[in-house]
Amino acid sequence: MQDELIARARTWLAEDPDAETREELAGLIDAGDTTELAARFSGTLQFGTAGLRGELGAGPMRMNRSVVIRAAAGLAAYLNKQGSAGGLVVIGYDARHKSADFARDTAAVMTGAGLRAAVLPRPLPTPVLAFAIRHLGAVAGVEVTASHNPPRDNGYKVYLGDGSQIVPPADAEIAAEIDAVRSLADVPRPDGGWETLDDSVLDAYLARTDAVLADGSPRTARTVYTAMHGVGKDTLLAAFARAGFPEPVLVAEQAEPDPEFPTVAFPNPEEPGAMDLAFAKARETDPDLIVANDPDADRCAVAVKDGADWRMLRGDEVGALLATHLVRRGAQGTFAESIVSSSLLGRIAEKAGLPYEETLTGFKWIARVDGLRYGYEEALGYCVDPEGVRDKDGITAALLITELASQLKEEGRTLLDLLDDIAVEHGLHATDQLSVRVEDLSVIAHAMEQLREQPPTTLAGLAITRAEDLTRGTDRLPPTDGLRYTLDGARVIVRPSGTEPKLKCYLEVVVPVATHADLPEAHATATDLLAKIKQDLSAAAGI
Repeated sequence: MQDELIARARTWLAEDPDAETREELAGLIDAGDTTELAARFSGTLQFGTAGLRGELGAGPMRMNRSVVIRAAAGLAAYLNKQGSAGGLVVIGYDARHKSADFARDTAAVMTGAGLRAAVLPRPLPTPVLAFAIRHLGAVAGVEVTASHNPPRDNGYKVYLGDGSQIVPPADAEIAAEIDAVRSLADVPRPDGGWETLDDSVLDAYLARTDAVLADGSPRTARTVYTAMHGVGKDTLLAAFARAGFPEPVLVAEQAEPDPEFPTVAFPNPEEPGAMDLAFAKARETDPDLIVANDPDADRCAVAVKDGADWRMLRGDEVGALLATHLVRRGAQGTFAESIVSSSLLGRIAEKAGLPYEETLTGFKWIARVDGLRYGYEEALGYCVDPEGVRDKDGITAALLITELASQLKEEGRTLLDLLDDIAVEHGLHATDQLSVRVEDLSVIAHAMEQLREQPPTTLAGLAITRAEDLTRGTDRLPPTDGLRYTLDGARVIVRPSGTEPKLKCYLEVVVPVATHADLPEAHATATDLLAKIKQDLSAAAGI
């Protein structure tokens, strides 16, 4: 068994095109480190609807040039079989370790397969790539990014010609083509022949960002901005300057791209401590709001002053604020969200007489909703210009929330005041999340199994009136690995994360509110219920 493992590692080593991973793998072979080799050769990174994502390193269970070349070859074969031979594939990348290498390898593979390839000029936000696909009439797009994952990770996100991320069955068909690649020697990789784009695509994207704002709207709100060591800064500053907003005050320590992400444990605004430097800058400069992007700038976080200090708004709060703003501006079309997001959006759409759709988790589903005008997901993702970018876009979302803050500022009000109005109009929709990061993925499988075999009948003293196993699908949703519990005045969804080693539980309680004077009591009730649901759910899942 060990001899076979070493033999597989040597075969991989012989065709690895990267000196760095070759040296790493040769060291493991020479040291006879069969434990680490087994971890790297126990299978292959699975290509799914999120594309690929994993830790950098040598071997088929890691992200590296060999894995990326195979993925690109599989995608190229798929595109050629779909009748897209000779079509354009546009490639973007972030500033993580190896991202530029992976983008260049992808361009070489596409060119070698008879497709045309164009690479964005430098590390840019993911939304620029999503925009470029439709703007350039490409048959597909690839973004090399691990978004907000830890520093040692990288990833490979695939879009088709409609500008949306892949969904089944395309993912399985591409995966089958990847599996069919026998040797890297079989994959032609010329040294040139692809195009490196100039700034005209970025300029077109920036011109499009103007469209999300209303003509003549107030542009007075002052912001503190953090790029979270990612690629968002230059694009966001350019968009804000075009719009005429005051120049954001930067969190200098996090402003420039840095693949080590030195100031944060995880480069995700939702993670504890990630926003601390932004809060400190806000205490110094007293802006109207804080705006943060994640490293590839497809997500947008917003923080506000709440009493004496600052707090980050939940994704569901920002989702409701943007929806309310768009409704008041007369937006027409379908409002959509994923099942793990707050049911408040449905209430807002219904009251406005607008169509509403609920989808599976992920913008790959939200972006495909017919007639989409606005879509959001609680994990800080907002699509406010679906005609331009059929994906979440942290740049245009930042513009729109800053426009709203400016409008409220002119009225002597804040985002929190509007949230209070929304709660009185529709009921207080309070959300929280129980998120468990694991080293061992079997912990997640065990928790899901336990909930299926011994489902809870009550949570926080509230009876579960309906329990759904989403693997069976519903009349409106295709099957997915998840559980949904409906309670009297509450809802819980449990699912494994599709991009991180996490079990995620999404909690919502709805508390009726008669007047503004009733809000403090409603908040206290909601906080208490959420805490109890979290406690009971933890016990039921054994986590």
